[in-house]
Amino acid sequence: MAIVNRTPDSFYDQGATFALDKAVAAALAAAEAGADLVDIGGVPFGRGPAVSLQEEIDRVVPVVEGIHAASDVVISVDTFSAEVARLSIAAGAGVINDTSGLWDPDMAPVVAASDATLVLTHSLAPPRSEPPRPEYHDVVAEVVEFLADRVARAVAAGIPRGRLVVDPGHDLNKNTLHSLEITRRLEEVVALGLPTLVAVSRKDFVGETLDAAKGDRLEGSLAAAVVCVLKGARIVRMHDVAPTVAAMRMTEAILGWREPAYLRHNMG
Repeated sequence: MAIVNRTPDSFYDQGATFALDKAVAAALAAAEAGADLVDIGGVPFGRGPAVSLQEEIDRVVPVVEGIHAASDVVISVDTFSAEVARLSIAAGAGVINDTSGLWDPDMAPVVAASDATLVLTHSLAPPRSEPPRPEYHDVVAEVVEFLADRVARAVAAGIPRGRLVVDPGHDLNKNTLHSLEITRRLEEVVALGLPTLVAVSRKDFVGETLDAAKGDRLEGSLAAAVVCVLKGARIVRMHDVAPTVAAMRMTEAILGWREPAYLRHNMG
């Protein structure tokens, strides 16, 4: 899952794809580089200036329309707004990536009324806020409990389990030790029995672990992504598409899921 942010204050790219044409071009380039999904975001998760509903719609929906008109790549929209989700699905999005964990009570019914898939993510604070010091007794157990509850709510709203994905929410209302623990024990999240998505790309837990600035976190992000796949993750949400595709294809080959591209070495 490639990341395309149409925001002026995005976590990593700091507005590099804020222009509509640049956002669409980045998504198409990501698909060409091997991304299976492109995730379009119009509002960052953390603190920042308020973004109105209409502004988020104006940022996101035209990008979805542009990608959908030019490619068959699966389009995901990163939003906690049911109305943005509804309009994005109508424009061609096949996945709604709700990092708020159903903060909007209309989100599950909106997705249920469509054929879209819903990503349910663990986070605690209201959207666009961040607790100063999140505390957990057992972060993994509490993440699993939260996700199980959100899965039950989504199913009760009419979304089949086959259209649900879970995400433990690395760094979302969590410190570095929490995110490392989630990675170490990811099998407990995978045991919920749904596809698990991990968003580990260039995050602060990678930077704090390696003492690395955002621009120097590629290797650590790839290591975290590979470990997550080995522990059962099936979608990795990453900024750097080509290196991630190479790392994933190598991991898949080692696990016996993919044949080598060719065989020549010591083949006689």
